[in-house]
Amino acid sequence: MAPAARPSEESAGSIGGAAVFGGEPLSYTRFSLARQPDGDSSQVEMKLSAEDEEGGENGVINHLHAPSVKPRSSNRHLLCILTGVVLLFLIGFLIGYVSSRGRMQAATNSEGGIEPSLLKSTSQDAVCTKPLEDVSEEPEPVLYWDDLKKKLAEKLIMADFQGIIRTVSETSREAGSAGDASLADYLHDKFNDFKLDKVWNDEHYVRLQVPGSSSNEVSIEGSTGNEALEKPNAYVAYSESKTVSGKPVYANYGRDEDFRYLANRTVGSVILARAGKITFAEKVANAKKWGAIGVLIYPDPSDYRGLGDSIALFGHAHLGTGDPFTPGFPSFNHTQFPPVVSSGLPLIPVQTISSSAARRIFSLMNGEDCPTPWKGTLPVYKLTSAAGGINVKLQVNNELVEKKLLNVFGVIKGFEEADRYVVIGAQRDSWGPGTVKSGVGTALLLGLAHTLSAMVKTGGYKPRRSIVFASWSAGEFGAIGATEWLEGYASSLHLKAFAYINLDMALAGSGEFRFSSSPLLKRLLEETVNEVSKSSSLDNLQKTEVSFRLDDAAFPFLAYSGIPAVSFSFRDAGREYPYLGTTEDNLNSLLKVVGSSGLVNKGMRAAAEIAGRLALRMTHDHELYLDYKSYDNKLHELGTKVMAYRGDLKSIGLGLQWLFSARGDFTRATSALAHDISNTDLTNQVACRALNDRIMKVEYHFLSPYVSPKDTPLRHIFFGSGSHTLRAMLDHLSLLKTNKSAFDEVLFKNQLALATWTIQSAANALSGDIWDINNEF
Repeated sequence: MAPAARPSEESAGSIGGAAVFGGEPLSYTRFSLARQPDGDSSQVEMKLSAEDEEGGENGVINHLHAPSVKPRSSNRHLLCILTGVVLLFLIGFLIGYVSSRGRMQAATNSEGGIEPSLLKSTSQDAVCTKPLEDVSEEPEPVLYWDDLKKKLAEKLIMADFQGIIRTVSETSREAGSAGDASLADYLHDKFNDFKLDKVWNDEHYVRLQVPGSSSNEVSIEGSTGNEALEKPNAYVAYSESKTVSGKPVYANYGRDEDFRYLANRTVGSVILARAGKITFAEKVANAKKWGAIGVLIYPDPSDYRGLGDSIALFGHAHLGTGDPFTPGFPSFNHTQFPPVVSSGLPLIPVQTISSSAARRIFSLMNGEDCPTPWKGTLPVYKLTSAAGGINVKLQVNNELVEKKLLNVFGVIKGFEEADRYVVIGAQRDSWGPGTVKSGVGTALLLGLAHTLSAMVKTGGYKPRRSIVFASWSAGEFGAIGATEWLEGYASSLHLKAFAYINLDMALAGSGEFRFSSSPLLKRLLEETVNEVSKSSSLDNLQKTEVSFRLDDAAFPFLAYSGIPAVSFSFRDAGREYPYLGTTEDNLNSLLKVVGSSGLVNKGMRAAAEIAGRLALRMTHDHELYLDYKSYDNKLHELGTKVMAYRGDLKSIGLGLQWLFSARGDFTRATSALAHDISNTDLTNQVACRALNDRIMKVEYHFLSPYVSPKDTPLRHIFFGSGSHTLRAMLDHLSLLKTNKSAFDEVLFKNQLALATWTIQSAANALSGDIWDINNEF
């Protein structure tokens, strides 16, 4: 703040603290109407204040003093007053102009953009291959949406994504290792180099499972003796450490429908399942539910084309997200570990093996043949091993260790609502080189942080809301870094974070755009992909929506915290990337799958542009671009499915009127919100913020308030896990037609009540103030 103006020496005698004329104190302003000693106030004196005299020393205005004169007539008096007003306007204009020019020049000098050293691409520090725009350019006063899209695309052309991937992939970075910490420091430094408004780390202390001092081993026990089959270098984290032996049973992909086909044949067996379709944790949970004592998982050549037959996969078996030894609690250093463990731990041993080892087991099994759809490209597939056949012995020696993890953050603060933000995140750690697993996402994260910061610092963009960049650790163990952060700030994040964009594995092929999305973000994503596809010559891109995977970092944002989330990936159409979770996940493998270095660059730029546009759109518009009406469709789909059982429910005295009433209230609430938006001046920040608060909380209000976040952390009734979810209610309801004796009327009544009142609560919250809610049923 500038110091208060002091009177000049010329006027010191007339404005001293004790000087009075005619018994009255005199005030001194920039232009004064001064009282004369004889009491005649018709005389006019105009003085420039000390502040303006100092401005004159800078060469703007030296001094201005209108001498006192006796007015000869009233016209002359009026002329003097008008002259004073004009001079006041001119002086104010000149001072404002000089001050404004000085501030603009200072801003240009202080925000000079990215340091020259950061514009150089080296094998150790690859970010940009071309210099940014001339940083001496003045920011544009207004950037419209088309301007932003153009600027983003132009700047992304300069990003050297392959250089960053190569730098990241060269570093061994298992979660909690020295390499992981070193890469965290590298990202922290880069965020600072990019001039982000604030950069910080979060520390978490977690328990990870690693291979023990003795190797895990799989062997075959037969009538002619034992055969050591394999000692894989890969392992499955959070397996039970023990030794078991049992008859091998082939369970295809280990899905629940696969086990239903096998029925009781799995009891007491060691399951042999092929990787793919669902996560390791889901396969193991299904096996345990159906009575298995151990699980072996292998990559079938039909699903993992190009992968060597001696390579085993890495994964984890925790049916959940976060540290399984602090379920529902943040793993900060000051938090005492509670004496509980996650119910998602398998409690049976699990190990991955190579396709070569699986081939050997199949060749020794002497039981019945398996269904044709279960067969891959191995020479032989058997369902079971008959009496007198082989047993498989599984020995797992994994150990628990405590590790310190670092999540790294940087933020570009919004200019109007800095406390509202979109989070863009990527996993940093990996088992093995992890080029696609974490290198691609980390490269995109750095490239977007660099590009978006430059657009704000030197490109003239002023986002209304903030953009947070996050690098997570321990993603390989079940999105631990992301989940622990969500748990640590559970009471506030849903009030501030309005979306999460996941960058993990965003490029793993070409030809298909595969995505998982909250309904609130789906329309924006589809519009963005269509536009980018045209500009990037990807017109024939196949678009496929898939369910969120349990090990997707976007999943806990949505299902645990109620924050709209999106995850996407370019893939080969109908194929999985075959090298995930192996020592072969390197840049050469990615180049081989995608086709060429040029296609990798093209795919990375397209992925960056999609994520960048999503973030820019949600920070540019007055109204948050979240499709709050999308859940109307989801609820109508629910109603259609439930109506198929209306007669069955009526026969046992149950009705659906309250569920349909809640659904109707939600539809009316979304219509009322749309009406309020169309009748509100969105340039009014207070009114616009109030409407956006209602929009951004839609997702959160689908977290069931009737189950414990500690015992049932994934509370979302559409995307969560547990008996409170709509999917669980529909599955239970289906028993009325498939197995009526298994239908539990009391349980269903509870499920129906929880679902009804969760939907009603969401409708009430969306309606706004309590006096706008109509609860007259």
